[in-house]
Amino acid sequence: MPTREPLSSLVLYHLFKWLAVSPTFRFYCRGRLYGQHLVPLRGPLVVVSNHASDFDPPLLSCCVGRPVAYMAKEELFRIPILKQAIRLYGAYPVKRGRSDRAALQAALSYLDQGWATGVFLPGTRTPDGRIPEPKLGAALIAARAQAPMLPVSLWGTQTIRRRGWPAVTVRIGPPIPAPVSTERQELERVTRECVQVIHGLHDLGR
Repeated sequence: MPTREPLSSLVLYHLFKWLAVSPTFRFYCRGRLYGQHLVPLRGPLVVVSNHASDFDPPLLSCCVGRPVAYMAKEELFRIPILKQAIRLYGAYPVKRGRSDRAALQAALSYLDQGWATGVFLPGTRTPDGRIPEPKLGAALIAARAQAPMLPVSLWGTQTIRRRGWPAVTVRIGPPIPAPVSTERQELERVTRECVQVIHGLHDLGR
C-alpha cells in the first residue's frame, strides 16, 4: 500500500498552498494554527472537522500540511483544465443523488493510495461552527480502512465574507484510533469522541 500521495499531487498542493491559500490564511484571515505537529504526514488518514464556510476545504488542507481529498460535484469535472487540476489536488467526482455510496467508495480508494481524506461531521455548513447532529460516514470510512481520525476545529471561518478583517483559528487534536468495527454503536462512540474533541478545541476560541 502506498504511504504518500502521488508526486504530481504533492507538487500541485504545495504550489497552491504557498502561492494562494497560506498567504490568505496568514494575512487576510489573520490565521492562527495550533497542533500541526500532531498530524501524521504519511499513510491513510481521515480528517474530520466542523464546517461553517465554503473556504473550509482549502484552509483545512493547508493547515494539516498534506493534501486532503474531498468529494466535489460531478459538473466541475466537465470543465477542461479545471478537472485535471482538481483531480491532482485530491477532489473526486460524486453524482447528485448517489453521494453517500459514491463518496464512501471514492474515499476508501484514496485512503488505499496513502491519501488523507476529509469529512465534515455535520454534513453541511452550520452558522456557528458547531456539530449538532454529526454524521457517521467518517467513522464508517475510518473503520473500513482502519485509518486513524484527525479531529480539527475551524474557528471563525464563517466571518471570512463579512465586512472587516476576519479572524480565523485552526486547532488540531491528537489522532483518534479507527473504530474497531462497523457496528453502529461503535461508529457512534467514536463519532461522539471526535465531536467532543472538536467542540473542546472550538471552545478555546481565538
